[in-house]
Amino acid sequence: MLYNLAIILYDFAVHLAAPFSRKPRKMMKGHWVVYELLRQQVEKGERYIWFHAASLGEFEQGRPLIEKIRSTYPGYKILLTFFSPSGYEVRKHYRGADIVCYLPFDKPRNVKKFLDITTPCMAFFIKYEFWKNYLDELHKRRIPVYSVSSIFRRDQVFFKWYGGTYRHVLRNFDYLFVQNEASKRYLSKIGINRVTVVGDTRFDRVLQIREEAKELPLVAKFKGDNRFTFVAGSSWGPDEDLFIEYFNNHPEMKLIIAPHVIDENHLVEIIGKLKRPYVRYTRADEKNVLKADCLIIDCFGLLSSIYRYGEIAYIGGGFGVGIHNTLEAAVYGIPVIFGPKYQKFMEAIQLLETKGAYSIKDYTELDTLLNRFHTDVAFLNETGEKAGNYVTGNAGATEKIMHMINF
Repeated sequence: MLYNLAIILYDFAVHLAAPFSRKPRKMMKGHWVVYELLRQQVEKGERYIWFHAASLGEFEQGRPLIEKIRSTYPGYKILLTFFSPSGYEVRKHYRGADIVCYLPFDKPRNVKKFLDITTPCMAFFIKYEFWKNYLDELHKRRIPVYSVSSIFRRDQVFFKWYGGTYRHVLRNFDYLFVQNEASKRYLSKIGINRVTVVGDTRFDRVLQIREEAKELPLVAKFKGDNRFTFVAGSSWGPDEDLFIEYFNNHPEMKLIIAPHVIDENHLVEIIGKLKRPYVRYTRADEKNVLKADCLIIDCFGLLSSIYRYGEIAYIGGGFGVGIHNTLEAAVYGIPVIFGPKYQKFMEAIQLLETKGAYSIKDYTELDTLLNRFHTDVAFLNETGEKAGNYVTGNAGATEKIMHMINF
């Protein structure tokens, strides 16, 4: 079968790349020890609920459901698997799961070995995870399996004339909890009807993040009583060219930059564009932070808490492959701005429709928008309120799923 051949070829490619690239190397090391890790950590007689996430973003999407199940049904154990090192390496010590490991490649022999050791009582695949051999074997063993926060589009293989094999994969799910009505309609056209529109669990997650947001005294001290603080999250060079130019020309603005890539070369590039006083977060103290107009966040893990200190948020990536997480900023009830490449992100489109966000194509558009936000406080507040209401109005997917699962 072509699918199994593709998996074999991918496995071979990862082995070939491992000596030369860190990411494949970490993946292979994780795969080499996964069965031994499982044999050591799986407790006989315990009931395991298995969650699978491709990477970190999908994990964050499924996290509210993992934690809700854990708190509501403590008698179950949680098994969490990742496909990508960018998810596993960051969350391998996640306390919300009893076991965290890589998912072995989707070969029939691997699948049987994995399920023989773990014997899950149910499984949740988050968003775009459709591993054929795993789903076939789960169905054969009558283990309930659910798709969470999935979203379907007309151009996906399931809806092509040649997609019969892949359509069959979807029939292995006991239930699909999808994000929108369009997904439900597309699935209905190919005879998949065990579907409920619950929305996206990411809304629940960002509300959870807001509740758990860290107090950052140095950031608060930097902001002081300024009422025009601009937070740029996950920014890239083309983004920075625009908002730094505005910042340089507007002394009333304070700027916090949390770039997507934190390495010395990129930080030097940012600093080279600044014409006003700055300080790097890791070198900031109570004195020098008061003299700075720009705070550069040169470490990870703070961005979702930093948005709370801004009046306006800018989300990077919109001049490259696509924008980053808009919801982490919108949840604080502040206006969101991003570049022109947002079309693949439903929440960005809906934020624009509700007028809680604005997309800009060049410096002129950014200049016009920021000038209006600065001079028209009612417009600023109204836009922020719409952004916040969009998030809270779309929350609740986790509870809807919980009501439909038989534990």
